[in-house]
Amino acid sequence: MNLLRRSAKTNDADEGVSLSKGASAQAAAAAAADATVAAKQVGKGRPTPKRSVAEGRRRGPVAPPPKTQREAIKRSRAGTKSLSKDERRALSAERRVKMARGDQAFLMTRDKGDIRAFVRDQVDLRRNFAGLLMPMAIISFIILLIPNAYLQTFGPLVLLVLILAAVADTTVLGSRLAKQVRTEFPNGDGSTLSRTGRALGFYAFNRAIMPRRWRVPKPRVKR
Repeated sequence: MNLLRRSAKTNDADEGVSLSKGASAQAAAAAAADATVAAKQVGKGRPTPKRSVAEGRRRGPVAPPPKTQREAIKRSRAGTKSLSKDERRALSAERRVKMARGDQAFLMTRDKGDIRAFVRDQVDLRRNFAGLLMPMAIISFIILLIPNAYLQTFGPLVLLVLILAAVADTTVLGSRLAKQVRTEFPNGDGSTLSRTGRALGFYAFNRAIMPRRWRVPKPRVKR
């Protein structure tokens, strides 16, 4: 009888130890789970950044856009050194197409912005004296090769008159464009380019002097 009582007491003690161990293990597992959840909450306590922002942080600061054609060409060559000749050719062709189409990401700094696009449309809508300068310059050069005193005397004069007319026409156009820009874009377009009549007139002159089919970006409007 004593042996039975001792064995019963021993079994009860073993069960108590097992229960205490199981409770301790459950408490440790619960504490570990709480710590994991807390760590996740600490890591996600802020909004997840967008993919573009995360990629920008990994790549570092973004370089400003090129200011000149030479700088753009230099950057393009530096970024395509690892490409093959055919790949560089295809990439250049794609960039030319997008630039001609007027894609803001591929335009030169002087061509970016809604104001410059508006000026280009105004130039493309009309016939300009400046558009006659290049053909007249070629004709004047040919006239100088002709051994005719009359043509050699009056040919350059005609070209000079045309240059003066183009300058006057562009000056008037620049003043008119400045007024239209102030009306259409009272708050600007976000760019840092000048909106004065002189700056807009000079930009319009540079576009008007080029033949219509050679203009970049390509004209969006018809005359």
